[in-house]
Amino acid sequence: MASQRADAARSSTVLHHVGETVANAFAGLTAAVLATVWLIVGLVTGFPTWWQVALYSSTATVTFVMVFVIQHTQSKQIVALQRKLDELIRASHHADNALISVEDAPPTELQQLGDAYRTLATTPSRTDLTDGPSPPRKGS
Repeated sequence: MASQRADAARSSTVLHHVGETVANAFAGLTAAVLATVWLIVGLVTGFPTWWQVALYSSTATVTFVMVFVIQHTQSKQIVALQRKLDELIRASHHADNALISVEDAPPTELQQLGDAYRTLATTPSRTDLTDGPSPPRKGS
C-alpha cells in the first residue's frame, strides 16, 4: 500500500515537472524550431511516405501524453486552490462554513446554491452580503 502511494507520488511529480517544462516559453520556441527543421528536411527529401507517417505518429503520441499531463497538472492545482478557499471560508467569521468542500455536493444542491446567490446579487435593496443564503443541506 505504501509502495503504491510512493509510486503515485513519483508519477505525480514527474507529470507536474513535464507540465512545467513544456509550459516554458523556451519549449514553445524549441517546438517551432523542430517543426521548421522537419519541414526543411521534408522539402529536401521530397516528403517520402515514411516521413509523413513518422510525423503523424509522433504528433499523435505527444498530443495523447500531453492531454494526461495537462489534466493531471490542472487537477492538482484545482484541488490545492479549493483547499485554500476552504481555509478562507473557515477563517472568516461571516462566511457560511457549509460552503467548505461544496464542490463535492450533488449537482442539484450546487444549482440551488447558485440560484440563491443569483437572487441575492439581483436584489437591489440588499447591501449587506455577509448574511448570504445558506446552501441547501443534505437530505433536504
